[in-house]
Amino acid sequence: MRHITTLFMMLALVLGTFASLTAQNMTAKEQRKLTRQERKIAQQKENERLYKEAIRALENNNFVLEAHHLIFKRGRSTSVSATRNFISMANKKATVQVSFDTPRPLQNGLGGFTVEGNVSDVKMKTEKNGSVIYSFYVQGVSISAYVTISLSPGSNNVSARISPSFNSNTLTMMGKLLPQEKASIFEGIKR
Repeated sequence: MRHITTLFMMLALVLGTFASLTAQNMTAKEQRKLTRQERKIAQQKENERLYKEAIRALENNNFVLEAHHLIFKRGRSTSVSATRNFISMANKKATVQVSFDTPRPLQNGLGGFTVEGNVSDVKMKTEKNGSVIYSFYVQGVSISAYVTISLSPGSNNVSARISPSFNSNTLTMMGKLLPQEKASIFEGIKR
């Protein structure tokens, strides 16, 4: 009888411990779920802040598009360095730089080209879905092109289509849009 009572007490103790451990695991799981939701909300707030910052930069005509991906005319694409591939605008002057990872220095000393020109015909409109279309014409010694920038709603992700005036070799740059003072770019020799 004594053994049976001891056995029941041990069984109750083990089951009680197991039940409390299960309850602690459930709360840990709930805590992870809660922190995941908090992280998601914080990320949404940060994206919204970056979106508003990008809109202000476009309105002030003072921005940099740091491109991390290039898409060429026939759909070929490549990943590139955001510090060396960009479109910048400040004081009605635009600079377009494309630089590839090649052993040859090419035109700008970085393996690509850097061109600068005066900006005209600036237009900005907001679509029904919240995306912003910003377009301008840039003309300089080595460039004559129409640039269309599309800003995704709720973030600072953009795609920019560069359409040259003299040929059909369009180039699409995908990346992030930042104000001039927050950009981290390395400019090559301008031609």
